[in-house]
Amino acid sequence: MRGVVSFADHVCLSGAESEQVREERGQLGGDLIVSEPLELWGAVGGNVNVVEGGKLYLRGAVYGDLTIEYGGRAHIFGRVIGNLTVKRGGKIIHSGVLGGDAINQGGRLFIEPTATINGKIKTLKGETRITKLFDTPPPKRD
Repeated sequence: MRGVVSFADHVCLSGAESEQVREERGQLGGDLIVSEPLELWGAVGGNVNVVEGGKLYLRGAVYGDLTIEYGGRAHIFGRVIGNLTVKRGGKIIHSGVLGGDAINQGGRLFIEPTATINGKIKTLKGETRITKLFDTPPPKRD
């Protein structure tokens, strides 16, 4: 990959299986297609597509759009400057900062209380869940 400063592999244990998760730190100029487990601590100066078999743990920044396609998974802890699009069969958990719109086109979009979305949340198809910081109303005073 051009522009990547450093990377390391580590193992994530999930149940009885273990999977290799590649870790990227540094900056990448241009678009990125994720087709394997990847933990990104750096920055991507373009669009990112997560395709089937890809799992993205974003702790850095994407200076473009993030698209989750069929079979792709992602968890945003960092920043996405553009739009977030979840297509049919994709799944994302958003806990970070989104500069554009969150668009669900048939996947599963989960927005956690720590998330910030500067655009709109648009559900065309699929399941969108917005978790509020306080799901229960405050107690009444006498």
